[in-house]
Order: sequence, then structure tokens, then C-alpha cells
Amino acid sequence: MAVSADSVPLAAPAAGPARPVTTRPTRRRDLLRGLLGASAALAMVPVVAATRPRGPADDGSADTSFDETYRGRRIRGLLTTAGTAGAGHAQWTVTVDGRPLHLMRRADGTWLSMVDHYRSYATPLEAARAAVDELGPGQRLREAGPAHHDDTHMGGHHGLHP
Repeated sequence: MAVSADSVPLAAPAAGPARPVTTRPTRRRDLLRGLLGASAALAMVPVVAATRPRGPADDGSADTSFDETYRGRRIRGLLTTAGTAGAGHAQWTVTVDGRPLHLMRRADGTWLSMVDHYRSYATPLEAARAAVDELGPGQRLREAGPAHHDDTHMGGHHGLHP
């Protein structure tokens, strides 16, 4: 018989069938724990990748230039340094058939072009290829210069010239 702290006798537990104590979790619990652990690890991948330091020359490509013919169009790109010495930043100069293709770097390190500005691409070459894919058979990029600023408004040809 058990005695409490006040020296009052406690009743004995009721006799009945004892329920076995399982020390091993069920298979369903094992599966849920595994799935929870895997999903937590997958959720952490973008966070860890975003904290990885990127150097100033880390532009997503190993080369500093490219020159190729893609779908019958000549794509050229050259990584240049804009600005004053020491204070400049890396910038790509890309042309399609000798006409400039404006590329922009996104905050996440990907690239987009003014022709195909709804998708991002890992490298400037991929962005230039996507711009070529968007150009129709008779279309080409506009020439740079003040002669073509008369219809540079929202909408229109988006940098394309028939």
C-alpha cells in the first residue's frame, strides 16, 4: 500500500488487464517523422543557398565572352567593367545579329532581357537564346539610337523591329 506525503494511505490501483507498453514507435509514426524531417531539410535549402556569399565576378557563367550562332542568328556577349577603375561593376554587352540586346541582372543573380522579360535565366547566354526564341522569322532587334525613341512607350513592339 502506498502512503502520501500526509501519511494518508492511498488506495491500491484497480486490478485489471495490464496494457502492454510499447517502446517502439509504430510504422506510421516512423513514416511521418521521416517525411517531416525531409520536408524541413528541403525547406532549408533556399535559405542556405541565399546565405552563400557571391563574389563580384560570380555572374553565373565561367566565361567572360561568348560568340555563337543559335537558330541562324549570331549571338555575341562580352563581360565588361562599367564605371571608374576600382568602383566599377561587371556588366554584359550582348548583341543579336549585331544589334544590342539589353540584359538586366535580378537580385537573385538570374538574368532577363527586354525581349523576354517575364522569365529569368541562369546565364546571359541563356537569356540571349530565349530572346532569339521570342523573335519571329522576320523580326530583329531595334538599333540603338535616338531615331527609335518616338514609339518607346509601354506596350508596342517591345524592342522588336519588323
